[in-house]
Amino acid sequence: MINEGDRAPALEAATSDGEAVNLAAPGKPMVLYFYPKDDTSGCTREAQDFTALAADFARAGAKVVGVSRDPMKKHDKFIAKYDLKVPLASDEDGAISNAFGTWVEKSMYGRKYMGMERSTFLIGGDGRVLRAWRKVKVPGHAEEVLKAVKAGS
Repeated sequence: MINEGDRAPALEAATSDGEAVNLAAPGKPMVLYFYPKDDTSGCTREAQDFTALAADFARAGAKVVGVSRDPMKKHDKFIAKYDLKVPLASDEDGAISNAFGTWVEKSMYGRKYMGMERSTFLIGGDGRVLRAWRKVKVPGHAEEVLKAVKAGS
């Protein structure tokens, strides 16, 4: 599990905008947000909130990338359907979510299963994790992350 102050793992993520992001050395601040599934109500709202603030994040010098285990083809449909302005990365093999500790045991109606814990990490340009938000509640979260980016942590 990755915590504040740790170095991000030396993993690369291909994103929907055609770029590859080196998590251990992104070169500029990066917001990496993990969400359970494309095109579900909470995940759509979170992606729309980050999209609404995409220009503000860019002005603050940060790249925002959403991560789920959905395949890139599903990401492309999700982006097109909601005109999302933040790139998404596919973590189909689970390497990124396992490294960050966001693939966790969940429980619903007494049934246990593995799933993505909604979490966000602010990674500095040098690859050090500046902030970590776990068990995120969507309303107001993108704004809170933007404040942290502007504050430099």
